[in-house]
Amino acid sequence: MSDVIVSEISAQETWSVRYPVLRAGRPLEDCAFPHDEDQSTAHFGAFYQGQLVGVVTLLHPSERQFQLRGMAVLTDLQKLKIGSQLVNHLEARVVSTGGGRIWMNARAIAVPFYLKLGYHICSEVFDIPRIGPHYVMEKTVG
Repeated sequence: MSDVIVSEISAQETWSVRYPVLRAGRPLEDCAFPHDEDQSTAHFGAFYQGQLVGVVTLLHPSERQFQLRGMAVLTDLQKLKIGSQLVNHLEARVVSTGGGRIWMNARAIAVPFYLKLGYHICSEVFDIPRIGPHYVMEKTVG
């Protein structure tokens, strides 16, 4: 979808997409993730027709190590390449810092999406309580 604009947003702005996609039925405060407010953390939003429809968070805990977290696109707009645009934007940000390893705890249902973007599985399946099965996935960019 070419009329999507990706830009940096605040941690709290991510909640409007994190909640219905990642934390539905739980307290709204569950949308606040550890390290969301760290200086080295960046949040990106995908805007379609002026509406925030997708979010992703990039943590930079150490040199050349980055964590992708909180990736979500509103359900009725999934499969329209909005998520791919968010990840591409995040990867460009990592490349602009000199590149490095991007990793995430990917929900099992999201694994095919990340495989198409060049990420690979590097763990056995594990369960995050109240969230479900996940895999660690990674990719080196830059």
